Amino acid sequence: MARIGVIGGSGLDNPDILTNSRDEEADTPYGAPSSPLKRGTIGRTEVVLLARHGRGHTIPPSQVNYRANITALKAAGCSHILATTAVGSLREEIGRGDLIIIDQFIDFTKQRKMSLYEKFEPHNPVHTPMAAPFDGALRRLLIEECKALGCPFHEKGTVVTIEGPRFSTRAESRMFRLLGGDIINMSIATEAVLAREAEIPYAVVAMSTDYDSWREDEEPVTWEAIAKVFADNAQRVTALLSAVIPRV
Repeated sequence: MARIGVIGGSGLDNPDILTNSRDEEADTPYGAPSSPLKRGTIGRTEVVLLARHGRGHTIPPSQVNYRANITALKAAGCSHILATTAVGSLREEIGRGDLIIIDQFIDFTKQRKMSLYEKFEPHNPVHTPMAAPFDGALRRLLIEECKALGCPFHEKGTVVTIEGPRFSTRAESRMFRLLGGDIINMSIATEAVLAREAEIPYAVVAMSTDYDSWREDEEPVTWEAIAKVFADNAQRVTALLSAVIPRV
């Protein structure tokens, strides 16, 4: 039976979606993960929930121990990982509150530990294929359930992952649009690479909360605006996870 890891992002750090939940401390060769693991069930499926930024959102994006997070979920026996994240929209047609089932990323991070490998075995280098960085079967389930729920969503999207914690300048935001980015955030590329190295199927449901900095007809993005939009629409994400997880 599958055991599903869930990485909760901004606005979904500690959702009350599990039954019979209990906390469990974890440690890894890379150090401690961002939060204790919350074990419980959704339906008959075992779930292990981890708050990416800590339960009080105390860990900035560049300081998240992504390697420990992925390794802790693997050690907990998770066969798949579903992640949630708030994103900025780089496209007019991706509105606030829309969900996006991400299919590609462009990595603009600069200073992170991006691999589980600090050295290779002799004559056995590991160069992980990343042409399709998100698991196709999990993405199909997310798309099917988005349609069933009738929520506004987009079947694919390219996320630009920046270092943070600052937001983009207008020039950067326009550049990311020209490069083919559809949405922008500060975490997903890092997680996707590490999950692939750990050989755990990984997929993401993103929620658009703002228009980053490229639009001049409204105020640039602020954290307060992000948090409000995510809070107003978080039920969509929890409903989606609750529908998908028993089907994995």
